[in-house]
Amino acid sequence: MDHAEETMMQNIQKNTGKTFNQWIELVQKKNFAKHGEVIKFLKEEHGFTHGYANFVAHKAKGSDAGSVEDVNSLIEKQYKGKEHLRPIYDYLIKEIKNLGKDVEIAPKNAYVSLRRKKQFAILSPATKTRFEIQLSLKGQAPNAKLEAITAANAMCSHKINIEKKEDVTNEVLGFIKSAYEKAG
Repeated sequence: MDHAEETMMQNIQKNTGKTFNQWIELVQKKNFAKHGEVIKFLKEEHGFTHGYANFVAHKAKGSDAGSVEDVNSLIEKQYKGKEHLRPIYDYLIKEIKNLGKDVEIAPKNAYVSLRRKKQFAILSPATKTRFEIQLSLKGQAPNAKLEAITAANAMCSHKINIEKKEDVTNEVLGFIKSAYEKAG
């Protein structure tokens, strides 16, 4: 378990009066079928913020990198049937690792979260034909490449759609670097 997770667990207890493990037990007893159901329950019935609800949901369902023995199996699962998008992910990860030694790569069931002191990006094979880079770039004006995310509960503020590795231009890498810098 990393420092960020330990801090989140402590803050959950401080903010709610229940331990992290008590929340996990409560969520597991409810036997929710979907991740989103857990988030909705924690936010609407218990006043959790999206980040804390998402954290508890992943831990309760064992869908985060820390809950599986083979992290690579999460990545393989994401690209099943979308293998042609995997070179985009591999190239991005190689470039993102060059940003700094403090980049935390945290695979989930459907995406990979990139963190520094806080999350700065999400990488996911969004559809069979489109790879999506979501970035935390609050205050950044959208442009032809960078779209604003308007969903109320979005974990990031912008997204970039990629169809092939060649679409990962210096401009795209610059946006990722900017999100990384803002997360430090």
